[in-house]
Amino acid sequence: MSTETAPRDIAAIIVAAGRGTRAGAGVPKQWRMLCDRPVLAHTLAAFRTAGLHRLVLVLHPDDRAQAQALDLRGVTLVDGGASRTASVRAALDALEGDAPRLVLIHDGARPLVPGSVIAGVIAALATHDAAAPALPVTDALWRGAGGQVAGTQPRDGLFRAQTPQGFDYATILAAHRAHAGEAADDVEIARAAGIGVAITPGSEDNLKLTYPEDFARAEQMLGRAGERHMQIRLGNGYDVHRFGPGDGCWLCGVLVPHDQTLVGHSDADVGMHALTDAIYGALAAGDIGRHFPPSDPQWKGAASDIFLRHAVALAEQHGYAISNCDVTLVCELPRIGPHAADMQAKLAEIMGCAPDQVSVKATTSERLGFTGRGEGIAALATACLQRV
Repeated sequence: MSTETAPRDIAAIIVAAGRGTRAGAGVPKQWRMLCDRPVLAHTLAAFRTAGLHRLVLVLHPDDRAQAQALDLRGVTLVDGGASRTASVRAALDALEGDAPRLVLIHDGARPLVPGSVIAGVIAALATHDAAAPALPVTDALWRGAGGQVAGTQPRDGLFRAQTPQGFDYATILAAHRAHAGEAADDVEIARAAGIGVAITPGSEDNLKLTYPEDFARAEQMLGRAGERHMQIRLGNGYDVHRFGPGDGCWLCGVLVPHDQTLVGHSDADVGMHALTDAIYGALAAGDIGRHFPPSDPQWKGAASDIFLRHAVALAEQHGYAISNCDVTLVCELPRIGPHAADMQAKLAEIMGCAPDQVSVKATTSERLGFTGRGEGIAALATACLQRV
């Protein structure tokens, strides 16, 4: 799903306040490493890849410090309660001040939920107040007693429930507030309130991590996905702008004092242009001129962060996030060193990443060529994108 079809009025609640003792000793399962990242990092990434960026993460109060290591863009942290039901209710209450139209409620321990499952639930909510994914039971069912088979159970009409479970926000909030006691999931609470729940297709990949062996299976699934999809993409960018009359230059989002300015159709931020083109290049999506033609007068004098934000958003729509980037400015003057840290922080802010994912540095051309003669500035950039 693209960001155009996943508006702000859809919020996703990710429930991760439990202790997960069945998964084995040590840290709770949602904080255990799954390949190279904690389980919750995969879960958040799955919803972002599906085009959802309004996320509520429900945590045990003791886990807030650990959460700071996650990518928390667009994430609201909420302290969970003593039970899953109480945790979900706390999240629903937290959304009330800026209520969404729809809400999805997902177990944080299902980190590999496919985008198709999420999209299926949202699509069903166009005609239903509630919808949830499930898989039909295909195995024979037994009842047991004393370690022996005590009987059989027909499997007709039985389903294995999954998440995310989706609801009209106001409807499920009212149902939660009217429900006394606990419930296995939010479908149970909805049905207790008389709400019909549509069944949407689940997926075998939507594994819930419960036991230690589930982690090995999930890592195998991630490994197979890694073989099918390119995980890393690299792009390069290069740009040049000449000097003209003025009293400062926009470089990597920072106005640097100088006795000249850079001339261009926009604000001529040569560093940001090179970085933007590097991201477009990593996506095989052309360059700034393709997306923002200089022949279009609306971009005359435009701030270059418009272009960079667009490139980052396009990467997210394709399922990629900025891993790191590197910008080199080539000039004799102005001196870049005193401003490099501010440039690094500004680019990180625009791209929604950490400053240590951004490098800004400068070099001279030993007074050779147009940069050596002080006629302009050149910039080179490299961007590394990682599938999320």
